Amino acid sequence: MDGVLILLGWIGLFAPTALGAIGSILGCARAGQAACGAMLDVESGYGRFVGLSALPSSQIIYGIVVMFSLQRTITAENGPGLFGIGVLCGLALMFSAIYQGSCCASAINVSKHKPEIFGLSVAPAAIVEGFAVFAFIFALVLSGNIPA
Repeated sequence: MDGVLILLGWIGLFAPTALGAIGSILGCARAGQAACGAMLDVESGYGRFVGLSALPSSQIIYGIVVMFSLQRTITAENGPGLFGIGVLCGLALMFSAIYQGSCCASAINVSKHKPEIFGLSVAPAAIVEGFAVFAFIFALVLSGNIPA
């Protein structure tokens, strides 16, 4: 049984980085595809489309920091806590990045027709980013309570 709990701890340790990376990949790809399509329809302003398509990449950074905050000797006592915090934070980061990519794609699509609303159209992506920050902060706070 101890081996299973230790295995769960290892999964939890690396989950924020792995799941954050998966979400960032999918989110950036979705937004990047929209940016490429928008560049065919406009004559300028390419930089803002490309910049916006990189926004979902922040979740992998949060995942790396959470991984480092969870890093400790893994035992049967702390394995379940590491698993719970790591996997749940990783899932929150993954879904946040994926849906942030969709928000960015929508912002790119609408702003190619009405460039004056670009700033306002980015607001939904910023709100989704806020949820990733909440999960990140909660994981950091909770990781301090897991026994070393």
